[in-house]
Amino acid sequence: MNNTVIEAQGLIKSFKDGSGRTFNAVDGVNVEVGSGEIIGLLGPNGAGKSTLIDMVLGLTKPSSGTVRTFGGTPHQAIAHGRIGAVLQTGGLLPNLTVRDTIRMIAATHRNPLPLDTVLDQADLTHLADRKVVKCSGGEQQRIRFALAILSSPDLLILDEPTSGMDANARHTFWESMKTQASSGRTIVFATHYIEEAQNFAQRIIMVGNGRVVVDGPTDDVRAHAAPSQVSAVLPDDVEASSLPGVQSVSIDGDRTTMTTDQSDELARHLLTRTGATGLTISAGSLEDAFLALTTDRPEASFAGSDHTH
Repeated sequence: MNNTVIEAQGLIKSFKDGSGRTFNAVDGVNVEVGSGEIIGLLGPNGAGKSTLIDMVLGLTKPSSGTVRTFGGTPHQAIAHGRIGAVLQTGGLLPNLTVRDTIRMIAATHRNPLPLDTVLDQADLTHLADRKVVKCSGGEQQRIRFALAILSSPDLLILDEPTSGMDANARHTFWESMKTQASSGRTIVFATHYIEEAQNFAQRIIMVGNGRVVVDGPTDDVRAHAAPSQVSAVLPDDVEASSLPGVQSVSIDGDRTTMTTDQSDELARHLLTRTGATGLTISAGSLEDAFLALTTDRPEASFAGSDHTH
């Protein structure tokens, strides 16, 4: 399809551990990413996120399977300036200024964005004359972001982009990312900050043990994998486990908490057909879904795992 940005089929990457045994860091991944999507890539440490990103960027070759970007190889897409990446480490010379760092890398691109535009979009204008070595970890991440957008790429890949940033810097970074997204760029980002994925990603891909555990719209992942909780003080004659849509029940004092994926229906039933009081509803969070889906359980799954476009 013309609007397919990334297509991975049967992607496997094998390594040897310290004892010489082979293991698959990425183990049979099938993923398709369409133009303009904003995707959060989540998973515990060692799940295979960075290895998957490295293959999409052409930094490492698959042991088997294929990965295509914009219908060609990753190297072709990068050569044409269609991919920009912010990786966790590397790529900065400590004794250059921020301005000279960006100017130097800009010289390697055919049609780089104007220097002042890049400094502004990366929130680096006030740091332009500071040496890289004097920049904090979060500021150095913003420099990497500036280098990633120099070619005005169609695809941005971000591996832990806000690592080392404080809360204010993370907020500023994501505001700038919203500007990138509004221009129609495809954005794929891996993050440990689950609230970032919940607030920014339209689609979530969770990986565990090198495999895609769940792939679907963010709201669907949260709703299906992390059911809501309805809590109320129930009359003695109401049996919580027999109420419509209740999956599990816990009792703390006189308050009963019921887990359900039909919170509206359950609340309506409690308020109109019982004498329940003090009712509250709390929606499942993406963090709850993350914990539920990436624990080492073979049955962890999601109805939307066969995400297609």
